[in-house]
Amino acid sequence: MKKNLLLVVMCMFTIATYAKKEKETVVFNVPFHCHSCVEKVEKNIAFEKGVTGLKCDLKAQTAELTFRTDKTNVEKLKVSFKKIGFEVTVKGECCDKKEEKSCEPKTSNSNCS
Repeated sequence: MKKNLLLVVMCMFTIATYAKKEKETVVFNVPFHCHSCVEKVEKNIAFEKGVTGLKCDLKAQTAELTFRTDKTNVEKLKVSFKKIGFEVTVKGECCDKKEEKSCEPKTSNSNCS
């Protein structure tokens, strides 16, 4: 009986551990102007709570983030970008619902350093 109870508890612990560590990937449109903008994102966003991966592309003006869903979410990540001066949108999510095909970020960052 004790062995069965111990086995059930161990199974529940294992399931709970794996359930918490789900990861998600999101691609943001980021108004990069220069390499300094990319560095600013890499130095700040990569260390946000829950972020496990970050790939910035200056030419495509995108940042691909992988994050743990138990630690953060897309909205919190958008706020993190805003804190460092970037208005971002999720790639494929339009800024203006009328313009489904061409979706560009609403504002740009003009304070490159």
